[in-house]
Amino acid sequence: MALDPARRDGRILRTVNEPGRKGESVALPEVIEPALRQALGAAGIDSLYSHQAEAFAAAQDGGVVVTTATASGKSLAFNLPVLDSIARDEKCRALYLYPTKALAQDQARALSALGPPNLRHAIYDGDTPRDERPAIRRRSNLILSNPDMLHIGILPHHRKWGDFFANLRWVVIDEAHTYRGVFGSNVANVIRRLRRIAAAYGSEPRFMLATATIANPGDLAERLVGSPLQLVDRDGAPRSEREVDVWNPPLVNPATGARRSSLAEAADLFADLIAQEVRTICFLKSRRGLELIRKFAAERLAAKGRPELARRVAPYRAGYTPAQRRKIEADLVSGELLGVVSTSALELGIDIGQLDAAICVTFPGTVATLKQMWGRAGRRKGGLAVYIAGQDGLDQYFCRHPEEFLERPVEAAILDHRSPEIAAQHM
Repeated sequence: MALDPARRDGRILRTVNEPGRKGESVALPEVIEPALRQALGAAGIDSLYSHQAEAFAAAQDGGVVVTTATASGKSLAFNLPVLDSIARDEKCRALYLYPTKALAQDQARALSALGPPNLRHAIYDGDTPRDERPAIRRRSNLILSNPDMLHIGILPHHRKWGDFFANLRWVVIDEAHTYRGVFGSNVANVIRRLRRIAAAYGSEPRFMLATATIANPGDLAERLVGSPLQLVDRDGAPRSEREVDVWNPPLVNPATGARRSSLAEAADLFADLIAQEVRTICFLKSRRGLELIRKFAAERLAAKGRPELARRVAPYRAGYTPAQRRKIEADLVSGELLGVVSTSALELGIDIGQLDAAICVTFPGTVATLKQMWGRAGRRKGGLAVYIAGQDGLDQYFCRHPEEFLERPVEAAILDHRSPEIAAQHM
């Protein structure tokens, strides 16, 4: 593989091999509504991972927060109780909140493919045409949206949503770990306003949250929604073996300590993996940097005599149009694309198929984010995860202490919804 020369010349400072794990499956619960059971069977779902079954059982009694690894089936864990309620009563209403429009689009496609009974779902966000919005408010029983739209487009106009709020039974908050700091504190106040308006219309929705691995999932979830939730954190999904490498670019000037650019290193590694037809995703913070990596990788592929593979690599970032992003996502799922260079826009749980390798260029800010990025690769078979250090002090500290870096625990996600400066804006 492309990493072998780097092992020999010392670029790779530490390698850890994470073992695989068998999944723990259980039968579908007998209480699932028969028509929904039939739809699940038609989609090839005839059993659940243990945490999905645990979440379904817990949701019968109250709110739930599910925290398991990337690609462990958290979407089905929260979909199942919601779709079961809608299958039994088409007047039941549900609201799904996502941090990005792309995630809502992805979930809408998944729900359409499943085809559960009585479901009339629709996306309601800033891209929804205004002439379609009244029909969505009247007809849809599952709305996919985001906290911003809830704040400015739904709650202030609650009289237009009277039937929806009167029958609101479920609120799902996906990728809950993204709601922290000032942003999370604002969202927590929006959720409390949602609960108050729902209560005014006579409903008390049940909350289900899904989050990546963080140090305090239960505490974060309860601060976010303002009510007790049951924590489901025993992951029953299978996991493949994965190799994790810490990579430091070589010195180019020992006197000054200057090292080769992390972008150049990433482009070389990315191109080498693509040349071996290893399906790869490369994450970095800079939009300009991702265009440079794609350009450098294309040049290296041409030098290797594989210029045709450059056409199977694409950049991805939030600034693209929805149609452009959907095309890239679909091409990744189909295998038309071998690689993608992305900002954090693809860090979250959008379905982009099965990738073999994930490269993270410089430290993304938190260990939780890094592991979320690494989790995009090796979902169904052995994977490769690489951290390429930058020139700054934190990256180089991690390179001097790779064991501490690799064993570093994930951080807690903190918010303060009672902050006077924030709460006052929601009064």
